[in-house]
Amino acid sequence: MTIAERQTQRDPREGPERRDARAWAWAVPATPIGPLLLAATDEGLVQVVFHAEEKMAAEAVARLIRRLGTEPTPTPVPSPASGTAAAPAAPRCAEHLAEAVRQVESYFAEDTKAFTLALDWSLTTGFNRRVLRELAAHVPYGTVVGYQDLADRVGEPGAARAVGVAMGSNPLPVVVPCHRVVESGGGIGGFGGGLETKRSLLALEGVLPRPLF
Repeated sequence: MTIAERQTQRDPREGPERRDARAWAWAVPATPIGPLLLAATDEGLVQVVFHAEEKMAAEAVARLIRRLGTEPTPTPVPSPASGTAAAPAAPRCAEHLAEAVRQVESYFAEDTKAFTLALDWSLTTGFNRRVLRELAAHVPYGTVVGYQDLADRVGEPGAARAVGVAMGSNPLPVVVPCHRVVESGGGIGGFGGGLETKRSLLALEGVLPRPLF
């Protein structure tokens, strides 16, 4: 069985019906490429979803409820200034989420060139996770890598097509920069968020020229 074929065989412990019952929280900050849904668990950022208008966001949240086994944690409400009781500490998932929102906004403001977020890799496994970890660790801002090169880097030189599948299933786009993976012949390649979104991200990082209008 090839790597690409193995990727289509869903581990029964994974997938949409997994029940981990982990605390998590989500938010939808506005960005120049449209609203992004960010979700974080107590371990770190777990998912980024493009084009998170109301319907898309609701569908993404429903999927995460199934995958993580619980409803999202409500956003903590600050206690009134009066009174002596201390405000309860925010859950770790809310802290991770707040930091993810801050860094994503800073990235689009062109202030952040490298994300330093805790990441929860639980929505990806096996070969896909290996490739995405390599991408996150070793393909920095303003650079690109070919599908074949990325396959070579993880010791699977025959898996360039499987790398493309891994990029398409990336649960953490932007932060784990699948937009930096391009065709070896110079083509831009595919992208789950749409090619205009990929061009916008590469232009933001100086890889492509910015559109004139």
